[in-house]
Amino acid sequence: MITLDQLRADVDAGRVDEVVLALPDLAGRLQGTRLSARHFLDSTVTDGFGACTYLLTTDVDMEVTAPSAELDPEGTGYGDMVLAPDLATLRPLPWDPGTVLVLADARHPDGSPVQVAPRQVLRTQVDALAAHGLVPLAGVELEFRVFTESYAVAETAGWSRLTPATRSGVDYALVGLERMDGLTRRLRRETVAAGLRLESARGECAPGQYEIVFRYDEALAAADAAAFYKTAAKQIAAQEGMALTFMPKYDAAEGNSCHLHVSLRSPDGTPVLAGDGAHGESPLLRRVLAGQLACLRELILLFAPTVNAYKRLSPGAFAPTSVAWGRDNRLAALRLVGSGPSLRIEHRVPGGDADPHLALAAVLLAARHGIEADVPLADSVQGAPGPEAPTLPTSLAEAADLLDRSEIARKGLGDGVVDALIAAARAEWTAYSRTVTEWERARGFERR
Repeated sequence: MITLDQLRADVDAGRVDEVVLALPDLAGRLQGTRLSARHFLDSTVTDGFGACTYLLTTDVDMEVTAPSAELDPEGTGYGDMVLAPDLATLRPLPWDPGTVLVLADARHPDGSPVQVAPRQVLRTQVDALAAHGLVPLAGVELEFRVFTESYAVAETAGWSRLTPATRSGVDYALVGLERMDGLTRRLRRETVAAGLRLESARGECAPGQYEIVFRYDEALAAADAAAFYKTAAKQIAAQEGMALTFMPKYDAAEGNSCHLHVSLRSPDGTPVLAGDGAHGESPLLRRVLAGQLACLRELILLFAPTVNAYKRLSPGAFAPTSVAWGRDNRLAALRLVGSGPSLRIEHRVPGGDADPHLALAAVLLAARHGIEADVPLADSVQGAPGPEAPTLPTSLAEAADLLDRSEIARKGLGDGVVDALIAAARAEWTAYSRTVTEWERARGFERR
């Protein structure tokens, strides 16, 4: 990470000439613009930069799908909001010489925050927990699949029948990674040079699957880092002539997860989740866990925001299908892991398509619900949850309906945020429902 003074010095010395101003959008992507570094310093730092409001209302095809009472591009003539740079997020881009990146907060022209912006959604939940004297910390574990073809070749191939960068699954393997070593080495080294704090990296279960784990941080910083990392990984892969994807379920092999490790501390940094409970937990942790279970079904859209996400959340896919928790149990949706100061909740529902800001906001909202409502905690499970455990939604349409009816979400996130997320989900479900797939042609072309 770099400071504003360091950036000024680098610009004066000719080492930096461009600044990427980036906004996390509702699809979890970074969208933005390149600015002259001198213009950024002379104007954008103080005044922000105008960008069309539709950036927070579109799907991945840049079609407006989620207008809200707060942002209605059609009704307002596609006017501007202000991208205000958060100078604490300034970082170099080692794969893009002479360039730095800074994340932005979306603001209305009067300076008030755009409530539907994912960074603001998460910040609101962080602030709400602060009222309880709690500071949330988070670690985000993202998996991805690597293929030897470039993105251009993959598109020509219809994004199918691609060549995984390993011949088989490489979970914890130290050999067989040679076709992806160059890419993953760059990812590790250059993201660290960009300010991320790497903890570990290894091959994963599926062919060509890999995971890099960065150190936990305060919740907003952790979500910022995850969103940045997803963009960085794709840019570096493109430079290597390869393609990688975070989509939850590319094929029949294990899917890509986005596990969230979350803990709470007091404002002075003291961990507050450990205690004298049967699993080393405090009464506070029991309420936080209970809140996660109580809210999981109705908030799942924030963990699984696409059609594809629910193909990962299916039996036999090494991903949760039930609402349950367990001590060091990877078959449960919520895994209690660590001990003492490191005791934390691992939320195993989100897939690689989850918006890290929105997913963490959902975890924090559920934690607050458990604390404020003093929700009782169900018994833990060992191994796979039994048939008595409530099941997770099995489709995007069901998830959207549950969020629509959620009083907890509407009170905790606000109607504007909830309505925008539901509109986006229903637009995606409608588009998917009208699409004829390869599976349908193979199954029905000749035999029916």
